[in-house]
Amino acid sequence: MLAVWISLVSNIALTVMKLLVGFLFGSPVLIADGVHNAGDVIATAAALSSMRISKLPADDDHPYGHGKAEVLGSGIVAIILGLAAIYIGYHAVLAFFHEPTESSWIALIAAAISLIWKQLLYVYTMKLGRQTNSKGLIATAYDHLADVYASIAAVIGIALALIGDRYDIPLLAYGDPAAGIIVSILVLKLAVHMAQEAIDILMEKTVSQEQLAEYTELVRSVPQVMRIDRLRAREHGHYILVDVRVSIPAELSIQEGHDISRSIKKAIMDRCQDVDEVLIHLNPWYPVG
Repeated sequence: MLAVWISLVSNIALTVMKLLVGFLFGSPVLIADGVHNAGDVIATAAALSSMRISKLPADDDHPYGHGKAEVLGSGIVAIILGLAAIYIGYHAVLAFFHEPTESSWIALIAAAISLIWKQLLYVYTMKLGRQTNSKGLIATAYDHLADVYASIAAVIGIALALIGDRYDIPLLAYGDPAAGIIVSILVLKLAVHMAQEAIDILMEKTVSQEQLAEYTELVRSVPQVMRIDRLRAREHGHYILVDVRVSIPAELSIQEGHDISRSIKKAIMDRCQDVDEVLIHLNPWYPVG
C-alpha cells in the first residue's frame, strides 16, 4: 500500500508542476504530459481502492475471495491510459498547425525531473508488484512506465526545440509536438497490453505452461497418486486457484484419500506461495489386468 500512496502523492505533485510550467512557458508536450499525469491521479486512486477490496477475506457472496478487484482496477488504469494517449496525440497533431512557441529551459528541467522520478517509481513499484504478484501494483508500475516514455519524449522534444531556437533551425521548433505524437503511440501500446492482460484474467485464461508443469511435478511427487486425470489453474488477482483430478488406488479408505488430498495441497502451496487454494477431486484407480 505504501508504494501506491507514494505514487499518488508523486502524481499530484508532478501534475501541478507540469501543467504550471507547461502553461507558463507554452510547452504543448509538457501540458499534454501534465494532463496525462492528472489521469494518473485517478488511475492510482482506482488501483489503491481495488487493492483494498482485493485484500478482503472470502465471504458468502465471494467464496473465492475478492482478488479480481485488482484486475478490474488494472483495467480502469488501461482505459485511462488509452484516453490519455488519444488526448496527447490529438493535441500534438494540432500543434503542427500553429506557430511554434519559444521553448524554455525551465520546461526542459521540469521534464527531466519527471523522467528521473518516474523511473525510480517504476523500478520500485514493479519490484514490489512482482514480489507480491499484485496486479494493482503492477498496473501502477506500468502507469509510471508510460510517464517515463512521455518524459523521455518531452526531454528530447524540448531539447530539439531549444537547439532550433539557438541555431535558428525552424524545423526543430516542432520537436515538442513531434515528441507528443511519439508519446501517444507508446502510451496507447502500453494501454492495449494492460487491457489484454486484464481481459485474459477476467476470462480465466490458464496460467503459463511452466507453472502447470511445476504443479504437475508436485502432484506426482505424492506416492499414492497413480495418474493425473486433469490439472487446471487460473489467476484470481494476486493469487492462483488450482483445480486437479487424480486417480488413487480404489482400495484405499476415505481417510487415506483425505490424507492424500492434504498431501497434494501441501506440496503445491508450500512450494508456490502465490497459490491460495487447491481444489482436489479423487478418482478410483484399478490396476490393469
